[in-house]
Amino acid sequence: MALYDLPRAELETYLPDVAEPADLDAFWERTLLEARGHDLALRVERVDAGLRLVDVFDVSFAGFDGQPIKAWLTVPAHRPDPLPAVVEFNGYGGGRGLPQGHLAFAAAGYASLFMDTRGQGSEWGDGGDTPDLAGSGPAHPGVLTRGLERPEDHYYRRVFTDAVRAVDAVRALEMVDPARVAVAGASQGGLISLAVAGLVPDLVGVMADVPFGCHFARAVEVTDASPYAEITKYLSVNRGRADQAFRTLSYIDGVNLGRRATAPLLSSVALRDTICPPSTVYAAFNHYGTRAGTTSDKTLEVYPFNNHEGGGGHQLARQLPWLHERMTGASAPRR
Repeated sequence: MALYDLPRAELETYLPDVAEPADLDAFWERTLLEARGHDLALRVERVDAGLRLVDVFDVSFAGFDGQPIKAWLTVPAHRPDPLPAVVEFNGYGGGRGLPQGHLAFAAAGYASLFMDTRGQGSEWGDGGDTPDLAGSGPAHPGVLTRGLERPEDHYYRRVFTDAVRAVDAVRALEMVDPARVAVAGASQGGLISLAVAGLVPDLVGVMADVPFGCHFARAVEVTDASPYAEITKYLSVNRGRADQAFRTLSYIDGVNLGRRATAPLLSSVALRDTICPPSTVYAAFNHYGTRAGTTSDKTLEVYPFNNHEGGGGHQLARQLPWLHERMTGASAPRR
């Protein structure tokens, strides 16, 4: 794929006006208050995954509306307590899969919680275990247009709430230092990481690679690739619903939630990415932390010749020393 988006010099200063609803903060405060009104119902069960250097636990906790969410917890077998932790979120269409696929952060000395994504796990990978119990109006195949008529009904309202509760769950573990928790993910996982960064004020770090779900209006203008194509297809049939659709999406836009973040950010962009166009990633990065007034500690790794795979293993190699620097010295008494 050739370069197709804005020139790099323009991308670096790209700060678009992304529509933000006036009640965004109240919407999410109400949503999380309702979710935290349910008991966390944290369950941690050790499983034999055939791995001798790490311990693996099958975890469940109460997410949106108290509904059970599955996760894998992987920790070093011989570990000092309490451990710093990384909560990781998956890409679009994938589930939590198998624990053998989530070893990098545990191998680096962290408690690693990999959250299952409700209603996903049948497009790639090794499957998922968490149903999405909510209904939906007319929607295009996939999850992006589920509940597009109202922000209260949208799929990502549920997922972002699950993700915030995943942070609550890992902080409730005796083996974890609750003051040293970071979040990570790529593509959809990058969006969820940005959302959690805007909704949880005291994370140690955020690692959001080639994030999806940022500046939706721009994305549907410059790419025909899925998942953004789900919006285009939905609106090609529901011709009079564009204004309402983009209003709903403004409540879950990674730009708007990332503006509220206070944690250090390590992000990445691929300049030939047709799935998450570079301008949408730069929009999120350049706006990150601006509403909170904490924009100094953020880094964007640029991969000029890559598509949506971004930096791959090279980005993980960049993440590990970055994360170590921010985890060191961050310990505080358990709250």
